[in-house]
Amino acid sequence: MMSMTAMGAAKPVLAKPRADDRYPSRFGAQGQMKDRLDPVVWGTPEQGSLSNSQLLFYEDNGYLNFDQLLAPDEVQACLAELQRLRGDEAIKKTSEAVVEPGSRELRSLFAVHRSSDVLKALCEHPKLVAIARQLLGSDVYIHQSRINYKGGFRGKEFYWHSDFETWHVEDGVPAMRLLSCSIALTANTPYNGPLMIVPGSHQRYVTCVGATPEDHYKHSLKQQEVGVPDDGCLTRLVQDFGITAPTGLAGSVTFFDCNVMHGSSSNITPLPRSNVFVVYNSVHNTPVDPFCGLAPRPNFIAERRDFTPVGER
Repeated sequence: MMSMTAMGAAKPVLAKPRADDRYPSRFGAQGQMKDRLDPVVWGTPEQGSLSNSQLLFYEDNGYLNFDQLLAPDEVQACLAELQRLRGDEAIKKTSEAVVEPGSRELRSLFAVHRSSDVLKALCEHPKLVAIARQLLGSDVYIHQSRINYKGGFRGKEFYWHSDFETWHVEDGVPAMRLLSCSIALTANTPYNGPLMIVPGSHQRYVTCVGATPEDHYKHSLKQQEVGVPDDGCLTRLVQDFGITAPTGLAGSVTFFDCNVMHGSSSNITPLPRSNVFVVYNSVHNTPVDPFCGLAPRPNFIAERRDFTPVGER
């Protein structure tokens, strides 16, 4: 819902949450922390290769890190494909591409499982899919895929956020039954802007302040300002849980819960950091109308058409 200011510019208006909204956000004047209403682990040790101790770790911390889940030749093939995509000026002009503010460097490229056979095979890798199925307790489909490229010297930060808050508000994903998989194609070190996680924060739902503007994704994918926690909530989370940064060589993989608070700092080292992100969603958790009351974001950001389980394509 929009209003017009005296100057004629469109301005977001705070609406009321829907009756079916279990996780309302962006409606209040200040951020709040609420209890999570969904399980973290939906599967059992009998449903896959993860042990009971690994499932308990994920339950408590909201992530699992594997030092080398993929073979070196698999990583090299994906890295070569990433370099090909980075060098294609035509790709930078597509809707799926996000370039760094103030430059033409590629920051992110979405829906890579649809545009690249090499990255499609990676997103559908049996090892990755099996872990996602076990954690989510069901067949899964790809809700989103993307490359995040953080170049050396000038790679920009990704500010603190919960993915679920945005996927719920702007995409209409009903429940916390999806997860992200971050696949390192280059070494993720403590110094080149690695993924940072607040372990345990996934057990709390942090509401955000500020109504969602129309076509918010056009700005938020470059620099997110709406849908981020306020300083007070973030401070409380870090005081309670601390911060960890899973690192590893190329081929390392981190799975993390959709609601865990995470972000990454800028990269001022000469060492680029390149990761592929795959978001697996349960086939029982497909999106409804966005809870912000606006039109859905484009399909390349949030899948709304093809919920075919991975492995059955």
